[in-house]
Amino acid sequence: MPTANAVERLAARLSELANAPVELERPQDPGHGDYATNVALQSVARHRRPPREFAAELAESAAGLEEVERADVAGPGFVNLWVTTAWLGEALEEIGAGYGGGTAAEKQRIQVELVSANPAGPLTVGSARNGAYGDSVARLLAHAGHDVEREYYFNDSGRQIDLFRESVDARRRGEEPPEGGYQGEYVNDLAKLDGDPVAHMLEEIQREVAAFRIPVDTWRRQAEIEQKVPAVLPRLDTYEADGTLWARTSAYGDDKDRPLVRSSDGSYLYFAADVAYVEDKLERGFDRAIYVLGADHHGYVARLKAAAAMLGYDPERIEALIYQLVHIVEGGRVKKISKRRGDVVFLSELVEKIGIDAARWYLVSRGHDQPIDIDVDLAAERTQKNPVYYVQYAHARIAGILRNAADARVGGAPPPQLEREERDLIKRLTDFAVVAAEAAERRAPHGIPIYAIRVADDFHRFYHGHRVVGSETEAFRLRLCGATQQVIARCLDLVGVEAPERM
Repeated sequence: MPTANAVERLAARLSELANAPVELERPQDPGHGDYATNVALQSVARHRRPPREFAAELAESAAGLEEVERADVAGPGFVNLWVTTAWLGEALEEIGAGYGGGTAAEKQRIQVELVSANPAGPLTVGSARNGAYGDSVARLLAHAGHDVEREYYFNDSGRQIDLFRESVDARRRGEEPPEGGYQGEYVNDLAKLDGDPVAHMLEEIQREVAAFRIPVDTWRRQAEIEQKVPAVLPRLDTYEADGTLWARTSAYGDDKDRPLVRSSDGSYLYFAADVAYVEDKLERGFDRAIYVLGADHHGYVARLKAAAAMLGYDPERIEALIYQLVHIVEGGRVKKISKRRGDVVFLSELVEKIGIDAARWYLVSRGHDQPIDIDVDLAAERTQKNPVYYVQYAHARIAGILRNAADARVGGAPPPQLEREERDLIKRLTDFAVVAAEAAERRAPHGIPIYAIRVADDFHRFYHGHRVVGSETEAFRLRLCGATQQVIARCLDLVGVEAPERM
């Protein structure tokens, strides 16, 4: 089991007093205490007493704990707690490089398949959201203690790939691409190169993914997976109709059956490779296989789970995360036209305008179930109006403080009385463990940028109100700065953003 931090230990002691599970929350209004619990309201059935009466008894008992300075009752039965300065100092000392990690109750081996765009062109901003979101989920799961692998699946066979090759070949002959073919400057560039354009795009995509700070562990190709289809088909519940072999996925939770093979020529339809790929993933021993899919793939969830069930696996081992569209706003208007293709904005264009840090930040700054509008003008600003710059600046400012402190002593017991800004900052830092655990559990990395901005807010208020180097409590404040820097650095890393030492 993960080691409990100061907040968890305090909650455990209160649970013993209440004879019921206690969850501590931080009130919005500091006048309502440092922490609060509604356990008296939640455990009415167990204790069979008026909640406020039970809350008053619990508050009296809690006030006797060494961690608690005072406690009172509010409303219908909330218990508000004010913690001691010594407890805050103890909580601060726990905040180090690995703080908030290892929270998974059961370690799992998890695969996150991300991006998986067709190798028929450079990565788009839509694929970039897939990658940024999927990679941040992987980082959060790894931070929670899971064994995580990232995989990219190249759809390198089928009609779209054939059409892509035909488009490049047409350009090589000085002709227009076929109807429905691929257009754009990049097609012209590929036509100037010898060899298979798909191979060139595979190399280019691998380079783009690495440059975008997505550490892919394994690469799979549809052409290779399709070789496994003959061995998988006999294991499925199938029937023939209309010149096609069908999988009876509707009997396994899908909304309709799925076609597998054309009887006329034995050619595989797309779902055949999907089934073989499910088997390929789960046979490698992953406890959970996570697919990151665009909104247009929402219907894939049930069919993938059905494939797992037909193959004899627990369908709950399959998890699909669906993300929504990205809109690029420039000059106050949604950008609809790319300089290289009429209906797409490429990742390289976005990075060229705003940089990797801002691109990674903005692509995970909202919940994956919501569309994102990226204001290129704001994202390119190097001012504190830009949230990623604002958070990075807090990290760089702390790095400067620690450099100026040189070899000064760091740490030690807190002073008898902490300033309000110091208390607020310490409590904010202790929130990180819960924020990171919830973000991992809910596959919701957007909680990390939101939290990081609040940490930066609290730090800037502390910094503007109180001197660090040369103050009477220099050693303690240096420790507070160092802990803040470590938490901010971890937040930035979890969303794939660098933590600069200077800005």
